[in-house]
Amino acid sequence: MAIRRFKTSSIRTGVKSSKFWDQTTTIPITVDYLVVAGGAGGGWGTGGGGGGAGGVRSTVTASGGTPGTVESSLTLNTTTTYTVTVGGGGAGLAQNPGTVYGNSGTNSVFSTITSTGGGGGGGESSGVKNGRTGGSGGGGSYINGGTGGSGTQYQGYAGGDGYLSGSNYAGGGGGGAGGAGGTPNSSTGGNGGTGVAVSITGTSVTYGGGGGGSGQTSINNQAYGGTGGSGGGGAGAGYYNNSTGIAAVSGTANTGGGGGSGGAFTGGGSGAGGSGVVILRTTQAASSTTGSPTYTTSGSYHIYKFTGDGSITY
Repeated sequence: MAIRRFKTSSIRTGVKSSKFWDQTTTIPITVDYLVVAGGAGGGWGTGGGGGGAGGVRSTVTASGGTPGTVESSLTLNTTTTYTVTVGGGGAGLAQNPGTVYGNSGTNSVFSTITSTGGGGGGGESSGVKNGRTGGSGGGGSYINGGTGGSGTQYQGYAGGDGYLSGSNYAGGGGGGAGGAGGTPNSSTGGNGGTGVAVSITGTSVTYGGGGGGSGQTSINNQAYGGTGGSGGGGAGAGYYNNSTGIAAVSGTANTGGGGGSGGAFTGGGSGAGGSGVVILRTTQAASSTTGSPTYTTSGSYHIYKFTGDGSITY
């Protein structure tokens, strides 16, 4: 906000003179935020882990960790330009990709706030059996007791562990911003962890759901993937009649949802993670933006939603 037109007067030799000048004053403003990182892609294999959700940080709703936290609003300066970075989702894996993890998501950043990308799901090999750490952790695969990756405190939860018992095996669900990834049930992959509902725009929207793990069995020729967590998580792969594939599902764009794990009988790879989002709310309209954010209002609030990189100046 610029405050201009100050007046001074002076008396010299009996003549009164006046003059005006411009002066720009920086005034602090309070900004609420929602910063969601990109979700991870699922691992691949008959019993791979689901992708972890991107980290969620917000001044409106508590997210991951125990007990979670509602963060403090930012105090920012007018006339200063602040960069916005929106994290991308981790790419899905092709069919039979080799010995690799699911791809982790990338961070989202605004001012001093960084949300961590989701951790990729574990794959069907002992070298990549454990889910990767991230905002929320990826699910572990069934191989040799694969374990879920850890989440980041106050951003998301851990992924679920893999499962192996006789001819039944399945991967753990990816962690979500509101809950841990699920444990598999026999030949059914673990469900993705739940996300968190945030109403920063005036409407409640759920973000940060984990991806489902995939399942495998040789007993009844039917196996199922875990469901994706609420908040954009994608379901894991499965099959029935030992041939017809149920393909993995990608996380939903701009929710930070994790992708589902792929499987050998699906004819396809794992699901990709959903991209992140940055939403800013304040009682003062911005003087300029880049990156084409969506602008809305709710009551006295001016709201800017970034689905791609940009900047904002108040």
